[in-house]
Amino acid sequence: MNSPVYIMWLRQVKKYLRSKSRIIGSLGQPLLFLFALGFGLGGLYKQAGGGSFIDFLVPGIIAMSILFTAMFAGIEVIWDRQFGFLKETLIAPVSRFKIMLGRTFGGATTAIFQGIIVLVISIIIGFRPDLLLLPVALLFMVLIGLFFTSLGTALASKLEDMQGFQLIMNFLIMPIFFLSGALFPLATAPEALKIVSYFNPLTYGVDGLRGALTGVSQFGIPLDLGVGIVLTAIVLWIGSELFSKIQI
Repeated sequence: MNSPVYIMWLRQVKKYLRSKSRIIGSLGQPLLFLFALGFGLGGLYKQAGGGSFIDFLVPGIIAMSILFTAMFAGIEVIWDRQFGFLKETLIAPVSRFKIMLGRTFGGATTAIFQGIIVLVISIIIGFRPDLLLLPVALLFMVLIGLFFTSLGTALASKLEDMQGFQLIMNFLIMPIFFLSGALFPLATAPEALKIVSYFNPLTYGVDGLRGALTGVSQFGIPLDLGVGIVLTAIVLWIGSELFSKIQI
């Protein structure tokens, strides 16, 4: 296949698979949260009548792994700009939209792969997902990966400094993660926190994943899916617009 979308996707995936340290390093924080919180607070959560905390936590940790990997995929835009590869790519007689689409699909693929690894590890330690709804869970993982890869690409398209990008990513990532209901039930959260969480796109991804994997969902899978599709389409369009206007 000679499609620019496929070529850019393949480049992103190959770079990821060749960097074993990147794969292992990206698992460090999600696994720390999974084991430290899952087993550390599991007893308290069960005593409070919440059931298995591992079952509640796993969807949030999967979303966390995808979020971190997808957002930082955008840094490769700045990296390629500094080393000249982006210039060579953009002067090629192909649509910038296709180039951006290939990069986004590649970044999302690597992020989804990280999420699948976390899911497999979770199953090994005792998590039991609803097998019939695994395809739906995978769909939510795809939406989360595409949304945050597009967002990272959009931000990187407007920045030239790698350190500045990392600071902005850290400033965005942690609030997005902690206010998504990944670590605590939104139903019991203070009203002000609930309102903020409703405007967090990851909230619907986590809730949809939790509904597909465990059968417990606050908003319902159809609503989560609808919000995810609409927001992903919007951010993908914004990312393509900003990427097409990059000045080399």
